[in-house]
Amino acid sequence: MSRELLQNVRVLDPVSKLDRIADILIKENQIETIEEKITEIPIDTEVRDSQGLILGPGLVDIYSHSGEPGFEERETLESLMQAAAAGGFTRVAILPDTSPPVDNLAGLALLQQHIRNLSPGLPRLYFWGALTAGVKGQQMAELGELASSAVVGFADGLPLSNPALVRRLLEYIKPLGKSVALWPCDRTLAGNGVAREGAVSVRLGLPGIPASAETSALAAILELVASAGTPVHIMRVSTARSVELIRDAKARGLPVTASVTWMHLLLNVGAISGNSKDSGGKNALTALFPYDPNLRLEPPLGNLSDQLALIQAVKDGVIDAIAIDHNPHTYEEKTVAFADSPPGAIGLELALPLLWHGLVETGEFSALELWRVLSAGPAVCLGQTPATVAPGVSAELILFDPEMSWTVDGQSLKSRSANTPWLGQQLAGKVVQTWIN
Repeated sequence: MSRELLQNVRVLDPVSKLDRIADILIKENQIETIEEKITEIPIDTEVRDSQGLILGPGLVDIYSHSGEPGFEERETLESLMQAAAAGGFTRVAILPDTSPPVDNLAGLALLQQHIRNLSPGLPRLYFWGALTAGVKGQQMAELGELASSAVVGFADGLPLSNPALVRRLLEYIKPLGKSVALWPCDRTLAGNGVAREGAVSVRLGLPGIPASAETSALAAILELVASAGTPVHIMRVSTARSVELIRDAKARGLPVTASVTWMHLLLNVGAISGNSKDSGGKNALTALFPYDPNLRLEPPLGNLSDQLALIQAVKDGVIDAIAIDHNPHTYEEKTVAFADSPPGAIGLELALPLLWHGLVETGEFSALELWRVLSAGPAVCLGQTPATVAPGVSAELILFDPEMSWTVDGQSLKSRSANTPWLGQQLAGKVVQTWIN
């Protein structure tokens, strides 16, 4: 029986609020002992000096995109799982906007069969079932059939423009006991915009998207939640006003949770301009990327005031989770003008090191606060039991070296696509080991 002893490792566990230096003994993917100092070491134990390393529960991504099926040149399920493992994620939930979409049992069964044939030891994949047929936002999908399967919940990952349909969906799903995730965005207000409306978008000559495109849709969703009483997860929160609306909704007892994508915490619209004054001097760790198509995101990067409000909302618990929203695209798709670029960027391998150095080392977050919204928070939003670091439980853990240096390039990335503004840059922080039961 093989054992591993990690000595002098910093143990983080947001479930028990544990942050301390300790020795931890792991036997066959089971945590045996956590003590300040383990002196009696079994003979068959591999001992590792882990000073300076961080051990915590595996990270959970509440929603990301897979290229497979339909766009395997962007990403396959296997390459996505390898990228997730490299980034410290032990659970990943996939949105249903594949081709064909996951809007029926046959499509779901095909994906589940495929992942059963992949290599063992990869992260666990979960699938969102589509809310609407074909993810087209026009009529309900076969929700009853999907609810009886292994879908983690229902989400199109796209805005729903018909409030009457949203109301019917919430009323129908409530007795099914599944999670619902909605992205508040009014496409008519957003128009052909590609950047947050404001002084920067005007100066850059980019069509702007007003904050009201998000907040008006969010206000409508919250009213429908209040009427139906169905728990709803709000995806991709990106504006300061949305934070206020969600804070008020939670204070009124509405059953809502919320998430923000990781890049909206690290960057604001100033990053697109290449002008340091536009960024407000926030997070000097991250370079500015003028007109980089990999910063064409949905929702767009907010203004500095939005970024600051989102960071505070995560700290306060108004926002429950950080989502990666990993969205791979090929080099050819992204090598176009900013406004013509398809929205989205990869992030599974980059989020932890960049968030650690951009928010924890700068003092914005404590280490436990970051781990909470990357691990326990997303698991709870998915209706799952969070992983924990305690004797007698299965080891769903990652070992993170915050100082290990690596270059973001095609050789180091496990993802099949490399659409990220950090391509070619040297980063500090790497997951060096993962335990997945």
